Amino acid sequence: MGGYLRSRLLTEILPYLRCPVCGCSLHEIEQAVCCFSCRKKFPLVRGVLRFVDSGNYADSFGYQWQKFSRTQLWPPFCERNLRRKTALSEEDVRGKLVLDVGCGMGRFAEVITRWGGRVIGVDFSAAAEVAASNLADRDFLAIQADVFSLPFAPEIFDCIYSVGVLHHTPDCEKAFKILPRYLKPCGAIAVWVYSGYNKWYRFSDQYRKVTTRIPPRKLHFFLRIVVPCLYWTNRGLRTIPLVGNALAGLIHHVFPVNQCPNPEIRILDTLDWYSPAYQSKHTYEEVFRWFENCGLEHLSVADVSIGVKGYAPARTETFRELPQAFREESVGFKGAKLL
Repeated sequence: MGGYLRSRLLTEILPYLRCPVCGCSLHEIEQAVCCFSCRKKFPLVRGVLRFVDSGNYADSFGYQWQKFSRTQLWPPFCERNLRRKTALSEEDVRGKLVLDVGCGMGRFAEVITRWGGRVIGVDFSAAAEVAASNLADRDFLAIQADVFSLPFAPEIFDCIYSVGVLHHTPDCEKAFKILPRYLKPCGAIAVWVYSGYNKWYRFSDQYRKVTTRIPPRKLHFFLRIVVPCLYWTNRGLRTIPLVGNALAGLIHHVFPVNQCPNPEIRILDTLDWYSPAYQSKHTYEEVFRWFENCGLEHLSVADVSIGVKGYAPARTETFRELPQAFREESVGFKGAKLL
């Protein structure tokens, strides 16, 4: 098998990989891993282990991160963003095995590897390829898989985080509640999802009924024209005495686009808002309830809402106590053995 699959990180994780179809152990074969039970084969393609076929509701992110492969790969910005949205620190990840759920092009995994963590980055889209390329020299393994059917044995990660991803799944709560079963006792888990408190996005929700049906490439072309026009209109209006700020605010409320001074980030973030098929918003009450329902403890909030961090309890019985129907649903594959 290629040198990539002989990496130390894959050697470490291979005994804990599980078939997402039947839940059995996986084994190395030429340029792939294979389930000897159900005969499913999961190939290594362009540096990424693939557990899903191409073409899914996350395709817009595949296009987005391949087009903007290094736009947000700016270490000081990413590190500050990660701290403020998750409250994670070096102590949570140093020397530990970490799961990045929705790794995108690898901007936060880059931070975690610099902090001394060994990162398994999972993404549903082809963005995993970009992460594999961007972090080829790091302690990082890219996997393309579905969060609702992750290919791992229970309780193997010391830390799990997901920043700006779970709200882009068909069911954000269900996606979150799957994750704690992969966390070791006393391990940290942190997520950041869109806030349901702000109402500025009401107009954008109406536009998204149309924009989500437009192929990402065409939407990107359209936004390259519209976003600069709205940005400079906003800037111009704010120079008008007395009424300028109010007029600029009104236009931004009706036609919300990113207002970052960096033109590339402006386009990227606006595309990120209008192209995904799913986009839910949440409150602290909701997210705290998810954590508590999973038996997570010592909950804390991050600086940017809605960010919450918690820890798995020291005992493993928490997951046994969940209703059987939920356990079967949350496992994501029929044959997985519950501890």
